[in-house]
Amino acid sequence: MPLTNDQHRGGSPREVTVHVPDELALAPLARSLVATLPRPAFVALHGDLGAGKTTFVKAIASAAGIDPAMVVSPTFGLIHEHHGTDVTILHADMYRLIGPDDLHEIGWHDALARATWAFVEWPERIADALPTDRLDVTISIDSPTARSIRLASHGSRHHATVASLGG
Repeated sequence: MPLTNDQHRGGSPREVTVHVPDELALAPLARSLVATLPRPAFVALHGDLGAGKTTFVKAIASAAGIDPAMVVSPTFGLIHEHHGTDVTILHADMYRLIGPDDLHEIGWHDALARATWAFVEWPERIADALPTDRLDVTISIDSPTARSIRLASHGSRHHATVASLGG
């Protein structure tokens, strides 16, 4: 798993970029994240359409012992919960929301309270409601199969996760 250390000093988020040549190469990254993500954790997923945000969550689910076939894009349902033996993953898609005021209508706060980890696609739609302590994951398309995945910790709770990946 090739890494680029993009750590910044002086209060900036700690960052690391992982280059993933294909979907199979997501498994080691997902295992590392599952081993180090705090409980609870909030992960904001950024990336263009087709970048692999849902594929990323599938890899996390698999590493956490949840059948990845159960993880589908939450574009229409907005919020999906996936239950494992010792973890509940909240997978949400905020694309269709106008803003954070819509969160109450979709049962966001109750679902978030039940989650061990929350993975949120299109978090910029609810920017004012994002926790200050979170992990931002930005997926960039390098080629039809390869991706660059930048992980940036905001707040001290997620620094250990980034540090475990080399950041």
